[in-house]
Amino acid sequence: MTQPTDIRRVRGHRPRLLDLYCCQGGAAKGYADAGFDVTGIDIAPQPRYPFRFVQADAVAFVLTHGAAFDFIHASPPCQHDSECQRIQNNAHPDLIAPTRTALEAMGRPWVMENVRGAVPKLHRPVMLCGTMFGLANYRHRFFEPGGGFTLTQPEHPAHLVPQAKMGRPVPPGHYGQFVGNFSGVDLARRVLGVPWMNRDGIRECVPPAYTESIGRAALAYLAGPALGVAA
Repeated sequence: MTQPTDIRRVRGHRPRLLDLYCCQGGAAKGYADAGFDVTGIDIAPQPRYPFRFVQADAVAFVLTHGAAFDFIHASPPCQHDSECQRIQNNAHPDLIAPTRTALEAMGRPWVMENVRGAVPKLHRPVMLCGTMFGLANYRHRFFEPGGGFTLTQPEHPAHLVPQAKMGRPVPPGHYGQFVGNFSGVDLARRVLGVPWMNRDGIRECVPPAYTESIGRAALAYLAGPALGVAA
């Protein structure tokens, strides 16, 4: 059930955000910093998740409960479209299309995130890079907005700092590639802003700086005239 409420006029109100396929909560931290009350959903237990957590199938949960939230973020597993998994000939489900179908059925604004390999399946995605937020990392992630919500592509600074080779220690003057069985967990925690995560969470995470920016745009959208806020 919805009612036309301007969230700027509700004192102390924190809009509710649903974080699908939440893993260890990189995206969630950014949305919380922006001003959302976050609930995470994942099929696997996530004891490191720093906010409210429900273990459940993401698509099934959003179809049942998604309308109770003001904004929805989804990060379907990227392994199906990641280069290293294809090289290793590993099979993983492709959940982008069913996730989009579920999101569109909710009538809520949303964003769906994935990696470069998934770009052909995403609709007009915006690319975010760590250099856009002052992070010493190039981690590119792609965000498809929907449900009436839109994003503007930021300017992409040139990549002037060399990257360490994948899986190798990060030499001075280089950026790390924090994927796979990478070296330097403590460094990755500091660079990406995820001090609570272990290696498994870091290798897949969305840096909180990315979603804090998206979250601010989402709050501005929700605060617009004649928009509903979940009740």
